[in-house]
Amino acid sequence: MDSNLLRIFVEVSKQNSISKAASSLKFAQSNVTSRIKQLEKSLGYKLFHRVPKGVVLTNEGERLFPHAVEIVKKVELASLDMKNMLVQDQLKVASTESNAVTRIVDFLLKLHKDYSNMQLELITNTTKDITKMLLDYQVDIAFISGIPKHDELLVLNKVDEKLVVVEPKDSFTPEVFLSFKKGCAYNEFGQNYLLETTGIEHKKLEFGSYETILGCVKAGMGKSILPLSIVKRLRYEDELKITALPKEIANMPTCLVCRKDYIPKIADYLKSVKL
Repeated sequence: MDSNLLRIFVEVSKQNSISKAASSLKFAQSNVTSRIKQLEKSLGYKLFHRVPKGVVLTNEGERLFPHAVEIVKKVELASLDMKNMLVQDQLKVASTESNAVTRIVDFLLKLHKDYSNMQLELITNTTKDITKMLLDYQVDIAFISGIPKHDELLVLNKVDEKLVVVEPKDSFTPEVFLSFKKGCAYNEFGQNYLLETTGIEHKKLEFGSYETILGCVKAGMGKSILPLSIVKRLRYEDELKITALPKEIANMPTCLVCRKDYIPKIADYLKSVKL
């Protein structure tokens, strides 16, 4: 099976569009179309359905996709290893927004200093989304909230987080839970915790920044549950009522993880670096 055809198949699958995949790959659209037909002919199955907005995978395409992703990544890794078997030339890092707020800058600065020739790329998103990216070989390492639940993932390093409930300091707190957008581990944990401890299902408001969340809490809009490190970094420690959660209940460290079958060459460094 031609890995070049699989690479095109994977890109079309991710983009759900032949034209977008062609643009990403810097190929002519007709070239991408013919390569997909070539792959379908060699396999004996139709891999895509055409829809008004592009294409979607058939059942056979869905079955092929994870194998294709793994093969393409293995070929890329083999190529990189043969170019330089000792040096980590590039590192794609994914991070939760909470970790980005508190410590990612220091981490990247240290990496840049210690590996000045290494190319760095950072992507921020929720724990749910960056875990999927890591499992799909789209990033090399990721900072996620909580211990990973997937057997494919390996914890390289971690830092304990002290989770706290933050509320308005001098006003009544309505039964409203303010949190980061859906997919954030603190979002799901906070909703469950408040329901279990108060018996009240709080109204949920989701935001795209922790600065906004803390500002709205201060203004009396509601309460939130998040790491104390964020409250301190954004300088709201003296502006809010803060209640720490018991560690045995809120055991949700920030973990630096990678795939077990795709461990970075600088793994020993990542295990020892102070986060």
